[in-house]
Amino acid sequence: MREQVVRGIAIAPGIAIGPVYDTTEIPAEAPRRGIAPAEVEAERQRLADAVALSRKQIGKLKTRLGILPEEAQEELAPLLDAYVLMLGNSRLLRGARKRIESGLVAAETAVGDEAEAIAALIMAAKDDDRAGLKRRADEVREIARRLTRNLTATPFRSLKDVPEGAILVAEELTPADAALLDPARIAGVATEEGGADGHTAIMLRALGIPSVLGCVGLTGSVTRGDRAVLDGSAGTIVLRPGEKALEKGKEALAAFAKERQKLAKLRRLPAVTTDGEAVELQANLEIPAELPLIAQAGAQGIGLLRTEFLFMNREDLPDEEAQTLAYAQVLEAMGGDPVTIRVLDWGGEKDMEALSQGIAPTHAGPNPALGLRGLRLLLKRPELLEAQFAAILRVADRGSTRILLPLVTNPSEVKQAREIYERVARRLRRKGVHLPEKLPELGCMIETPGAALAADAIALEADFFAIGTNDLAMYTLAVDRAEAEVSHLYDPLHPAVLRLMQFATEAALRLRMPVSVCGEMAGNPRLVPLLLGLGIRTLSMNASAIPRVKQMVRALDIGDCARFARRVMEQSDPQRIHELVMNFGTGGKD
Repeated sequence: MREQVVRGIAIAPGIAIGPVYDTTEIPAEAPRRGIAPAEVEAERQRLADAVALSRKQIGKLKTRLGILPEEAQEELAPLLDAYVLMLGNSRLLRGARKRIESGLVAAETAVGDEAEAIAALIMAAKDDDRAGLKRRADEVREIARRLTRNLTATPFRSLKDVPEGAILVAEELTPADAALLDPARIAGVATEEGGADGHTAIMLRALGIPSVLGCVGLTGSVTRGDRAVLDGSAGTIVLRPGEKALEKGKEALAAFAKERQKLAKLRRLPAVTTDGEAVELQANLEIPAELPLIAQAGAQGIGLLRTEFLFMNREDLPDEEAQTLAYAQVLEAMGGDPVTIRVLDWGGEKDMEALSQGIAPTHAGPNPALGLRGLRLLLKRPELLEAQFAAILRVADRGSTRILLPLVTNPSEVKQAREIYERVARRLRRKGVHLPEKLPELGCMIETPGAALAADAIALEADFFAIGTNDLAMYTLAVDRAEAEVSHLYDPLHPAVLRLMQFATEAALRLRMPVSVCGEMAGNPRLVPLLLGLGIRTLSMNASAIPRVKQMVRALDIGDCARFARRVMEQSDPQRIHELVMNFGTGGKD
């Protein structure tokens, strides 16, 4: 058979050369089945037995954690905890039991229907973070899949026979499957299904196994034992490579090893420009499972800790104690490095069952992005803000902590939030809680045109700014990136967006106030010269982007960046701005 190149999604960088080992999982046969009223109790018991068996299986997976790399442990442990919660008195199981009783359907039918209903509700939310929504939907589906296999006595996939040095090929891998992989034995992984932001992808990156997911048609193109060259950076797998492709793969393998050594050395080197200007590179954190990736990348702290994870997939609000514990774990893991905690940024488009119980409006309105969300909601329901402030203050002496307010649009909002903040601090001190003499700083997200244009006034009320370029571009250009028909209009390099960023940055710098960028722009090495030229000295990004951004910082001169930024800001044509940015430092026409 001829050489064949199959393209997919680049997941975990690296080159793998070896024989293919294909593995399939027997599908669970669970046709829809009705029951008689007399069978309800028996079906309820079948479901209870499947739940007990599933809990036992997950317990065994937990015992395996100790032999996995630390990064993989940190990814899988919270996920397994979430699975255990879903196998308790969860929405999924309550709904399944109700379907058995009222719908007179078999347990596997009830579980499948309820899981799909919950997943559909999650995915219907109008949230920019589609990847996060999909992860949550997949968590529900995965527990339903496990329950269904146990209800139908269908065996799970076995990976114990994969030979050393093989490239594992499958239609799909679950996070639990990934936990069974031995990175010392498996050369690479390629699957037909899967995306870059799922738990499986995070696990594969944590394990350090070169991986490509989403390779359409892959399993039908391979025969076990076929030789293959997998490129986890390019997102390709070459099946039955010819001499030329094989030689190219070997060269890429050597080059990758050399590049990895180079980037590994960067972890210990400071992010300093050629003329001695220090730049702080921090990481954004969405869920605690990403903490090991932050340590791996050599981040100088967390520039944006999103606290929404505390409110997801639960029926009740996390109390002060639960939040205190969560923040303490993050601060301790960071070992004294600074952590900026953004208080709850809930919008009417996000699906949070705990908030829907009389806290937030039951109807999000025709345009949730412009409704009661972010700081507006927290000021309307100050008990939410008070609980978060109290929890953060209680752990403030365990590390360097700052607090960030979302969706600020005018100075009075900051003033109200500060009054609540100081009132909570006084209450804790009266109770004898030890707080730092100087309270953690209170900063503002600059993510709307209104906030950017009022930045000079807001700066008088705030201690620092964090420019959220994703939302700033969305609100400025009136473009939802999730809407296919207008997504091409989304452009963070649009002159209007850049001018708003410049205005906010200059307002902060005039008061010698810290200002950072924490949107996707911060993690793009090509945009670093422009950001530094505008006066930004702190960038917060996905952890995986830090090494290459640091590499760029260490090659720049601040004077060159400043001159470059002035030239860019003179432009009014977005296309010309893109040309200048792409050509910076290449010797091309700029």
